[in-house]
Amino acid sequence: MIGASREQRALAVLRVALGAMFIWVFFENLGKGAYSPSGYKGVIDYYLKNGHSPAAWKAIMSVMAANARIVAPLQAMTELGFGVLLVAGAATRLVAAAAGAFLFSLWLSELGTAWFWELAMPVIVAFSLAGARAGRTWGADSVLARRYPGWRLG
Repeated sequence: MIGASREQRALAVLRVALGAMFIWVFFENLGKGAYSPSGYKGVIDYYLKNGHSPAAWKAIMSVMAANARIVAPLQAMTELGFGVLLVAGAATRLVAAAAGAFLFSLWLSELGTAWFWELAMPVIVAFSLAGARAGRTWGADSVLARRYPGWRLG
């Protein structure tokens, strides 16, 4: 969108920054071996031992750790997928909502083991983007909206 308002450009910058964060985290975790079954299980076990998540959430995390062989690559694909789609501005509202829920689950998992705002702020940004049309500025959603006037995912 060439004639984008200052607010639209600000949302686009937040969208690209959040996407870049996901891509960065993907490569950082890949380099640390966090997407291997043992690496993933180790991270989850740390949260289970040291975190202050509700008991029901810890039960879910235990299931995830027990199935790390399946869940670890799914998390890798999820993080990379969110990053690429957000940077590209494709299906931004849907992707941002899913990313917000994903980030909230991570925030809940590491409750008490990390600074409170470490993931809270990206959660807020993601849900804010989900309510906006941030992909229609500098993103694929602008092309999709022109081609499909009923396009509501971005």
